[in-house]
Amino acid sequence: MLIISDTFWAVSACLLAMLCWGIWSNSQKLVTQDVAVALFYRDYLYGIAATALLLAFTAGSLGKEGRSFLTDVQQADYRNLLLALAAGVVFNAGNRLLVAGISLAGIAIAMPVGTGIALVLGLVVNYLAEPEGHLALLTTGGGLIVVAMLFGALAYRAKGDTQAFNRQGLIIVLLAGLLNGFFFRMITSTLPADFADPEPLAITPFTAFVAFVIGLLLSNPLIERLVGRFMPDESSDASVQQYHAMNARHHLFGLLGGFIWGIGMGALLLASQSAGNAISFGLSQGATIVAVLCGLFIWHEFAGTPPVTNRWLWLMGVCYLLGIILIVVARLVG
Repeated sequence: MLIISDTFWAVSACLLAMLCWGIWSNSQKLVTQDVAVALFYRDYLYGIAATALLLAFTAGSLGKEGRSFLTDVQQADYRNLLLALAAGVVFNAGNRLLVAGISLAGIAIAMPVGTGIALVLGLVVNYLAEPEGHLALLTTGGGLIVVAMLFGALAYRAKGDTQAFNRQGLIIVLLAGLLNGFFFRMITSTLPADFADPEPLAITPFTAFVAFVIGLLLSNPLIERLVGRFMPDESSDASVQQYHAMNARHHLFGLLGGFIWGIGMGALLLASQSAGNAISFGLSQGATIVAVLCGLFIWHEFAGTPPVTNRWLWLMGVCYLLGIILIVVARLVG
C-alpha cells in the first residue's frame, strides 16, 4: 500500500485535505440552487463511497510495504472495523446537523460555533491521545484559526444577510461541533502505529476509510428522518421520486463533491502517522476559511458590501495564514 513517511509530504497531504474539504461545497452550491440539500447529500455520500473503494483497490493494494486492502480486511479485528464504521455515523450526524444549523441560525452563527468547537475539541482530543508537536505553538495556531473563523462570521454579519438568532439552530450547531470533534480520533485509533509494518488486528487507512463510508451510508436514511423533524420542508423534498427526477448534471456535481471530499479524507488518514493526529485534524479544519474564500472569489458573495466587510476578510486571512504556519511549525519543532 501507499505509505507517507516523510513529514514534509505528510504536512502537504494535510494541506491537500484542507483544500479538498474547503472546495467540495462549491458542488453543493451548484446543485442546491435547484434541489433540496438532502437530495444533493445522497449523491455526495455515494461519491465518498466510490472514492474510498477506488483508493482501497489502487493505493491501498499496490506497493510492497504494509498490507494490501483485501489482506487487511481478512485479518482485521471486528472491533476496529465497527469503530471506524461508528466514526462514519458520528461524522454523518455532525455534518448534517451543521447544514441544518446553518439553515436555522444563519451562517454567521453556525460556522464559527460549529466548526470552531470541532476544531478546538479535535485538537485537544487528538493531542491528549497522542501528544505530538509543540503544545504552545499548536494551541496558538488553533486559536488563531478559530479567531479567523470569527472574523469570517463578522464579515457575513457586516454583509447584512445574517438570519435572525435562532436558539434551536444554535443548540443544533453546538451538537454538530461536539460530534465532529470526535470522529477523526475514533477512526485513527483503529490504525496501526506503523503503516509500513502494521501489527495484527489493526486496520490500515484504506480499510478504515471503507468501513467509515459504510457507516455513512447505513446511517443516512435515519439521519434524514431526524433532520426532517426540525426541517420538514427538506424532508418532504427528499423523496425517492424527486431524487430520480434530478438531471444528470445535478447527480454529477453531487458525486464530484463526494469525490473531492473523499480524496481529502484519504490524504488525511495517510498523513496522520507522520504528521500526528492533532496537526492533521487541526490543519484540515482550516477548510472553513477556504470555503469562505471560494464564496468571495468564485461566487462573489461579498460584491457591493460595505467597506468594513473587506477589513474583516483581510483580518480573517491573516489570522488563518498565521495559524496554519504555527501548526506546521509545531510539528516540525515538537
